[in-house]
Amino acid sequence: MQQIIECVPNFSDGRRPEVYTAIADAIRSVSGINVLDVSADADHNRTVVTFVGDAGAVEEAAFRAIAKAAELINLDEHEGEHPRIGATDVVPFVPVRNATMEDCVQLAHRLGQRVGEELGITVYLYGEAATRPEREKLSNIRKGQYEKWRDEIGREPQREPDYGPAEAHSWGATVIGARPFLIAYNLYLNTSDVDKANDIARAVRASSGGLQNVQALGFTVEGQAQVSMNLLNFEKTPLPRVQELVKREAARRGLAVTKSELIGLAPQKALMDAAKWYLQLDDVEDEQILEYRVAQAQQEDPRAASVPHAFLDAVAGNAPTPGGGSVAALAGALGAALAQMMAGLTVGRKKYAGVESQVQELLEAAGEQRAALTQAITEDAKAFDDVMAAYRASDLSDEERRQAIEEATIHAGEVPLEVARRSRAVAELARDVARLGNANAVTDAAAGGIMARAAAEAAALNVRVNASQLQDQERAEGWRNELSSLLSETTALVDQLMEIATERGGF
Repeated sequence: MQQIIECVPNFSDGRRPEVYTAIADAIRSVSGINVLDVSADADHNRTVVTFVGDAGAVEEAAFRAIAKAAELINLDEHEGEHPRIGATDVVPFVPVRNATMEDCVQLAHRLGQRVGEELGITVYLYGEAATRPEREKLSNIRKGQYEKWRDEIGREPQREPDYGPAEAHSWGATVIGARPFLIAYNLYLNTSDVDKANDIARAVRASSGGLQNVQALGFTVEGQAQVSMNLLNFEKTPLPRVQELVKREAARRGLAVTKSELIGLAPQKALMDAAKWYLQLDDVEDEQILEYRVAQAQQEDPRAASVPHAFLDAVAGNAPTPGGGSVAALAGALGAALAQMMAGLTVGRKKYAGVESQVQELLEAAGEQRAALTQAITEDAKAFDDVMAAYRASDLSDEERRQAIEEATIHAGEVPLEVARRSRAVAELARDVARLGNANAVTDAAAGGIMARAAAEAAALNVRVNASQLQDQERAEGWRNELSSLLSETTALVDQLMEIATERGGF
């Protein structure tokens, strides 16, 4: 089964959409990453992104996000309710499936070293990855926040980093670590008195003699007092217990909880445990919950779960994206996957030992093309959305709007043009692996070539329609000329592939 590691980085900006969107896009740019949530809070001036993937993809995505945040966020100009020490304040890794805490600890060390050496950012390790007992708690590292850290780094021994330079920069320091699931959970009170919220937080949190595995602080958010909490182990200290203690402490002060707020994501078990407690469903089994039964059925037949129902439904919907360009990219990715499949069925077989090294190269190349074309599925949809946004940009002058439309249209043409280029490459890979690989899978390679040709032709339609809208007709003509060559070459490659498949497949 696929490895899944969760990463929940916190960035010190929740007020500028262009900043936290750029950071989230940097994360999304890594193949194999699924961004599950982007939660921005203007009062805390903080954004929490939740994404998952395997160890390699998660490491790369976190690195790109840290680099982008350092580029866009200046802590010398930052103000907000939440404690912080860096532009990328904290980067925790959480094992979810087929991953251990030790895997996450090693991941934290690799990323920390890379961030320190390549980006020149001061790095501290915390949680399960901490190198010193006093750094296990994030609050100990962040004590005094950015301003005190800036004054003490390079002077005080306790500020010596685990990786990176012992010197202050406007992007601050980044704390990287490994931990179990953490639930960020806030309760609002019917008062604006933050002192009372702090009194309740003090009664609740572990460091003041309250509940174990609970961190809590009081804040004012939009004029309302808030008890902001991190639940470090919801199985040992469940949500209902925390909720009830806050309510009792509030009642003692003549207050009431008006609403709760979940920041980012939480495990389904935590909410199910809360539902069971409050509804007194002590004997209810997980199998009685519809979604659990559906997930169980999918696990029993994983092929059913692999069907991209959500994408198909989105294409079939009445929104303009995802459309033909995204479908073209998907077709190209499927073609690459089929070539990769045939190569995978060849490598390691004694019968094909003589071509092992060649097929291994084809296997790796097909994987690279599949990853790039998969990324293009969302890139194409976003490029179209950007064109529409440029047309609707009423806050720009006429000249600025024309320029914005031109730039967006160029990008909207370049994405499918790259799909056509890669689809041509996929057709060549499919031909080569069909010639060398396991004959039992030759029809799969042939199908991959057909998908590549369809992808190239469909992508070409998008290139042409964007070319027709360009003011820069020299660029447009260059696109058309390249397309003509790409389509001709792709067709020739697929024709060769079909001859090979017919001969080797015996049909």
